[in-house]
Amino acid sequence: MDQFISLVLVSGKAGLDMALYILLPMMVIMLAIMKLLDAKGVLSWLCDKIAPVTRLFGIPGLGVFAALKITFVSFAAPIATLSLMDKNGTNERHLAATIAMVLAMSQANAAFPLAAVGLNVGILIATSFVGGLAAAAVTYYLFTKSWDSREVTDEDNTAPAHYEGKKSVLQILSDGGQEGMRLALGMIPMLIIAIFFVNLLKTLHVIDYLAPLLAPALSLINLPEASVLPLITKFIAGGTAYVGITIDLVKQGAISVTELNRMAGFATNPLDIAGIAIFAAAGTRINKVMRVAIYGGLIGMLLRGVLHLIIF
Repeated sequence: MDQFISLVLVSGKAGLDMALYILLPMMVIMLAIMKLLDAKGVLSWLCDKIAPVTRLFGIPGLGVFAALKITFVSFAAPIATLSLMDKNGTNERHLAATIAMVLAMSQANAAFPLAAVGLNVGILIATSFVGGLAAAAVTYYLFTKSWDSREVTDEDNTAPAHYEGKKSVLQILSDGGQEGMRLALGMIPMLIIAIFFVNLLKTLHVIDYLAPLLAPALSLINLPEASVLPLITKFIAGGTAYVGITIDLVKQGAISVTELNRMAGFATNPLDIAGIAIFAAAGTRINKVMRVAIYGGLIGMLLRGVLHLIIF
């Protein structure tokens, strides 16, 4: 019992430190900036301009908005957009392609905190869009080619505009910052639970058994045995827990900055058990197309991973 309580307390402290000193400031700043850009119509304008190109990959305008949200806000930010697409009758081929894209792309709540320990965010975002477009295209043109091919509507192609009335720039920034704070604080329970689960696996020596088994495969792509823990954490508990474990390993010197960047292509995305469950719950039609979207997302993730191995 004493060991259990000790694990709880250690996990709680690690989760709070991560949330309050890394996630919170990053999310507050990024949400404030995105809120301002959204209020001024910059995001809607950008989506309208990009949509004619992204439609070639099976992504409507709302899909562009979802891509911007996951890249610059958090993995949970596109959920409202996907829910809107689910409810407004967006073609299921386009819906599946958009979800596949989101699953393959880099999530801001993992990318920006890791930038503090050496992650190259510029390259990460570039490979994120490449992988996302590939995931969408293969889903649209291969996995769903026999589905209804109705043309997208104006409603599908237009990003939602948000008007802030007569609010000042400072008020808009404050609103965005408060939203970022709510998101960061909302991650604390899951973060603590995930870290506790990982610490429990370490205490039970599960990681000790898995590490030697996976080490030969990881060595082929120049990743150390220490990367087994964060990778297992990511695909079981999600990106937030992955960030906490990875930052700790980088600070300890167990993972180098180069290894961090090599690993990022495979790990900074919402394609994990937690992420899939959250997205699937966003709508009935989303749940219906989730299986093929996962296939597309996996292809996009693998492409991103290969690109990072080549670049770094």
